[in-house]
Amino acid sequence: MSVKNVKTCCKVSLVIGMLLFFQVSYGQYNFEPLQKQLTAAKKEIGKNYVCMVYKGGKIIFKQEEGDLKTNTQLPIAGCSKWLTAALVMTFVEQGKLGLDDKVSTYLPIFATYGKAYITIRQCLSHLTGIQSPPGIVSVLQKNKYATLEEEVNAFASKREIQDNPGVAFRYSNIGLNIAARVVEVISKKQFDQLMAERIFRPLNMRNSSFYSNRAVNPSDGAVTTAADYMNFLAMLLNNGVFNNKRILSEKAIEEMEKAETNLSMIQYAPAIAAGYNYGLGAWIIGCNAQGITSAMASPGAMGCYPWIDRCHNYAALIFEKSKNVDQKKDVYLNLKTTIDELLPGHCE
Repeated sequence: MSVKNVKTCCKVSLVIGMLLFFQVSYGQYNFEPLQKQLTAAKKEIGKNYVCMVYKGGKIIFKQEEGDLKTNTQLPIAGCSKWLTAALVMTFVEQGKLGLDDKVSTYLPIFATYGKAYITIRQCLSHLTGIQSPPGIVSVLQKNKYATLEEEVNAFASKREIQDNPGVAFRYSNIGLNIAARVVEVISKKQFDQLMAERIFRPLNMRNSSFYSNRAVNPSDGAVTTAADYMNFLAMLLNNGVFNNKRILSEKAIEEMEKAETNLSMIQYAPAIAAGYNYGLGAWIIGCNAQGITSAMASPGAMGCYPWIDRCHNYAALIFEKSKNVDQKKDVYLNLKTTIDELLPGHCE
């Protein structure tokens, strides 16, 4: 055998060996129970969906059904809030903003209309006390404002204070949009530009945006893909690091995951989040025996349910095209339970 042929054989053997290694690595989990459950749940989640699970630095499960793929762009509604909270935390990291700073320090109009004591923390946790339309209508209504500035000024001048700040939780688009306007003022840049620079580009979220021909909506206006959003979840799960690059500090992640509410404060929450407390930009869907957050999720009304689980050390999401998300809480939780059982945890 010639030297050339020997070298070729060695290269082929190396490639085959690497493929076998990754095949074993990818296939060490038996996801057949999850696949069966997804099939059984098609009536609820529809025929077009993506389900992904990330653990140990890689995707360990991916299932695409129908015309929905991991790179298909979708509006994600309320899942946008988690992204916006993370963006605001980048300013906190830099010392340009404090979570307990008064909004009126940056937006004087809030002092003028008697809302001077609302803090950034309260904005990120729906505790502003500002009156909002009942139910999910306030989240999905068509934006009538030309700019985020115009919308937030209207929150200050045209909405009454329904409760003292920090007392009552009402899920809406008000608080996150106020916080987003604050970082626009601090940076002198538009929100969508800030999101691209500080979150999307560092996380290789190339197919994600908050673009709108009306006022950008930081609470509900993101368009993204399952693959892109999984990069964001991976960063959160890895305590602020993505591809060996730090996006947020561990302290910032801890702040985002601390409960800002207790259940007695919840005056309005969508049915899919009933019974949960809220952190900064996301719901706390699990706690360990010591009461420390172990799992968080940020479901959206358009059919997207992303979450991270620290007890089992994984991130997962389901992106689908069907509606009536509020009726699917049990479906999503059952899928999560199945994944939890397949990936042994460490929490007591």
